[in-house]
Amino acid sequence: MIFIPRKTIGTLLFFFGISFLLAGCTLMQVRKDAKIAKISIALVGTVSCTLSFDEMPVVVAAYAKNYGKRTIVHYAMLHEPGPYELMVPVGIHNIVAFGDKNKNLIYDKGEPAGQILTAEQVSAPAGGVAGNLDIVLSEQNRPKMDFPVGFRIQPKAHQKFHSTCPGAIAEMDDFLFSDEYGKKGFWNGIAFFKEIGGNVYFLEAYDPAKIPILFVHGAAGSPQNWRAFFKGIDRDKYQPWIYYYPSGSSIDSMSHLLLWKMQNLQAKYKFNQLCIAAHSMGGLVVRSFMINYGQLFPSITCFISISTPWGGEALAETGVKYSPAVVPAWRDMQPGSEFIKSIYEKKIPPAVDHYLFFGHKGNRNILRPNNDKVVTLASQLDQRAQRDAKMIYGYNEDHVSILSSQQVLSQFNAILADRYQKAKVPDKISGNRLRIDFTFDFPKELPRPMPALYLCPADKKGTGTWLYISPDDTGQEYGPFPSGDYEVSLVAPAFISEPFSRSIRIGAGAVPKATFVFKPVGFLRGYVVKHGQRNIQLGESPQPDAQIEIQSITLSGGEVSRTLIPLQEEDSDSKHYLSATDFSYKGTFFFFRLPAGKYELTLIAKGYKPYSEIYTVIPGQYQNTIIIELEKKIVDSS
Repeated sequence: MIFIPRKTIGTLLFFFGISFLLAGCTLMQVRKDAKIAKISIALVGTVSCTLSFDEMPVVVAAYAKNYGKRTIVHYAMLHEPGPYELMVPVGIHNIVAFGDKNKNLIYDKGEPAGQILTAEQVSAPAGGVAGNLDIVLSEQNRPKMDFPVGFRIQPKAHQKFHSTCPGAIAEMDDFLFSDEYGKKGFWNGIAFFKEIGGNVYFLEAYDPAKIPILFVHGAAGSPQNWRAFFKGIDRDKYQPWIYYYPSGSSIDSMSHLLLWKMQNLQAKYKFNQLCIAAHSMGGLVVRSFMINYGQLFPSITCFISISTPWGGEALAETGVKYSPAVVPAWRDMQPGSEFIKSIYEKKIPPAVDHYLFFGHKGNRNILRPNNDKVVTLASQLDQRAQRDAKMIYGYNEDHVSILSSQQVLSQFNAILADRYQKAKVPDKISGNRLRIDFTFDFPKELPRPMPALYLCPADKKGTGTWLYISPDDTGQEYGPFPSGDYEVSLVAPAFISEPFSRSIRIGAGAVPKATFVFKPVGFLRGYVVKHGQRNIQLGESPQPDAQIEIQSITLSGGEVSRTLIPLQEEDSDSKHYLSATDFSYKGTFFFFRLPAGKYELTLIAKGYKPYSEIYTVIPGQYQNTIIIELEKKIVDSS
């Protein structure tokens, strides 16, 4: 029998989570979660409103309808119109959203509402994500509502209004943010997500004068792990943000969720500086986020990891091999896992300084190499992570005490002070900004996609800059940017901007303006994967398979007949997308400027059965991404 000190048992449970340490009820719950995840899908979208409200809580619910009876499958509460996430069994569901002005979970008369009827998720596999399910709240939608006034939604177990919209204010003394609840997010992730979701919370209202610091906890952790940091930083200069998530989920899926939250926060607040601090497994979540999506967030310049198992954890591998029930995060944490390999295939963006903190106050025995009582030193100091680090700091602290060490906090504050001084430099630049004006030639009661602003140096030297912006952000200024000549483009799926791009000179003492008009067009996009691809974890989407040799993709219908041959050049895909020219690249395909109607999509790939299906195209409709699962040809060996 292994003795585990009481004060560290909560943290060690992650690594020693094999069957002899799992209580019977916990083991059963892990099994139950795995079964639910295999038949479930995440529904993701944004709620907007055509009406003007200073503050309006929103309820978003997915429901099934059987013989006229409506059954709520999952619902989320938002403190304001914004992004939502729901989890439902694969199939057909209706999604309703209404402004719950009095927070009574009842669709009352006079409350604005909107809906997606029979949202078919047939293109996304179990465990995956169906995105772009956007809803507009409007009084004009009332006659079309398939949701009766007076319908009451049963409250959740915690019996309180809890927003899953990013930017919600968190109270650290709330039980939902406790260590106990954080452990629930590891061992019972499905229930955690159903009850409170996963979100980026603020501790105070957003202040553009303060630099945000995003804190990311580790396995079985919670926001309360960071209390010493919340108290120890200069709150006149910095504002803490918290990423709180079900940590037993696959690490990739939590990286994707972080992308979704940060994308919306960036579009809303337009912050130009952000630091990220992550503890333990949280560092792996952040690295996955940074290498895959960091180029979309030029505001991120500093990443501080603390006691992160960069080389994985051998005990997680033991858990996968011998436990009757496996927590998804264990699979990713195995030293030789596909996930661990993937996070070193690319480097962290060069503009991001990575400071690696590690602890060495632990123990050593015949069964366990040098460690901080949880993570081995070999894993914390994995050479692959060290190569990307700007500085490495070691402390005589264990895995838990390192988060309350005054020495650690002092070094943390010294790094922040350096970032704060650098952040002040752009404020001295007069001008070097750009104003973007745009309109949608589209009924305001219909959903609009999130546009993306792209600045490309006119001399084509250096990389371009991408920025997400809100569909309501016309007239905003962005920057500062380095002085120079640029080609400026504004793109949005299922819309074409007029003009395609504008030539702009950015410099000191002036704020040039670029104006665009979005026109709705027919649009079809998708990608191919192999039949029987690896199991997709809840919240993940299968990735395009670039190894499949696509020979042709043909779209025909009405007077349209187009055939795509995959591109070979590395940068051609972005050029085609920016100019709205049909293209296929590395397993993906896009068709632009399609008249409304039905089309037959035919795909031929070497070694696979031909694929053919009928799709309906509606101008301005951007919700569906087609995922094509190809089957191998059967070779007759007779």
